[in-house]
Amino acid sequence: MAASAPAPHTTDFPAEGRCSYYVEKKKRFCRMVVAAGKRFCGEHAGAAEEENARKRILCPLDPKHTVYEDQLAKHLKKCNSREKPKPDFFIQDINAGLKDGTEKPEQLVPISSLSEEQLENLIKKLRKASEGLNSTLKDQIMSHPALHDALNDPKNGDSATKHLKQQASILGNIEKLKLLGPRRCFVEFGAGKGKLSHWVDIALKDAEKVHFILVEKVTTRFKVDGKHRKKNSVFERLQIDIQHLCLNKIPLLSKEKLPVVGIGKHLCGVATDLALRCLVETYAASCEERNEEPLAKRIKNDKTEKEINTLAKEGNEKNVPEKWSPVAGIVIALCCHHRCDWRHYVGKEYFRALGLGAVEFHYFQRMSSWATCGMRNTSLEASNLTTKRKDKQNDDSEEHDDGGCIITDESTERVPGFLTVEEKKKIGHLCKLLIDQGRVAYLQQKGFSPALQYYTDPLVSLENVLLTALPNHSSSPETTA
Repeated sequence: MAASAPAPHTTDFPAEGRCSYYVEKKKRFCRMVVAAGKRFCGEHAGAAEEENARKRILCPLDPKHTVYEDQLAKHLKKCNSREKPKPDFFIQDINAGLKDGTEKPEQLVPISSLSEEQLENLIKKLRKASEGLNSTLKDQIMSHPALHDALNDPKNGDSATKHLKQQASILGNIEKLKLLGPRRCFVEFGAGKGKLSHWVDIALKDAEKVHFILVEKVTTRFKVDGKHRKKNSVFERLQIDIQHLCLNKIPLLSKEKLPVVGIGKHLCGVATDLALRCLVETYAASCEERNEEPLAKRIKNDKTEKEINTLAKEGNEKNVPEKWSPVAGIVIALCCHHRCDWRHYVGKEYFRALGLGAVEFHYFQRMSSWATCGMRNTSLEASNLTTKRKDKQNDDSEEHDDGGCIITDESTERVPGFLTVEEKKKIGHLCKLLIDQGRVAYLQQKGFSPALQYYTDPLVSLENVLLTALPNHSSSPETTA
């Protein structure tokens, strides 16, 4: 059988000043700019006869690109994949929590490999530990005028509408807790494109001295924080893992000494625990040790008596807190409990007080995805879900509305014969509630008044629980746990 002819080129010639190499996979010429007098870019120079004497090799730092072998040493000094100097606010594992080698789970098997008796014993422990917990949380589904026009835009698709409803409810809850106001710094953990901070900024209008710190460990496309040019708002993006973030080493915070409001939309699994420790241990504890002066005193140093009276009057209208605290509040939409980790979990003491440890935590966090993943037992469903997840990743989705559960996860394996679908969902919700209750206990111990509530309808997002917390001295009535 004769070999098939090569696919015809979409254009006869490369664009002027561009590489002449035809990329077969993309069915077009390479679009890289070439040096004067050259036909090929550096990546495809090996295809040119005059360049055959020089060999190109894979970059040892990132095999996705190549480099001339005789220029490797020079390239390694400027390669974008080289290890860059760590900023001052990077402190290795500062928010990781203590290692607990004595309780490290060993020889743990997948849930599907547990016997019926073993699984029944785990469920009994779960139900006993959950006795007295209110499994039905209070509805706090809210909205905010700042998103009114965006929510009613006829161009919105289903996905955009879902995200906007969640952002509007989170913003409404932030306002209800009296956290929307001037002279504070909003730290958005797991910021992604920065849309939650964007709407907070819109809602604040011209409030004075508002700063935003957006924390995201990966490079993100289509960021919206770069579009803000308001003189009263300052945006700073940090590409760092929350595990290593020391807030009080950030120049903006150490200089301005503004109270921090920690926010997050679908902060995935372990990231929530890292963010809580970052706020209430690393940052708040450090500020208290340095005996930071109260906000009112700092204002007085810079303002005349007339200005102080004016600011006090405006403060009552704009929700300026009566007493300064390093962390003014926390508002985080929770997500993906099956991605939690015992080492980083902030509720260890709560679990131990219930007679539970690392092994039980491991299985409870795996079973927590039963609440959102449903029953996917067929290979067809598996294939469809995998495709869906890949499409969402390619689309830079910031959401985990399906619980973030990937089909290869052990939590989607066969269902024990003695559990119905509904029972399995209830157990999953109970696991999530118990894990979250450990976070509530942690915040209470650290001097906060935390609460869990539903902030959106499950038809909008299955991950619909919001964790809020205010320092105990706050006068807000919305702080009961």
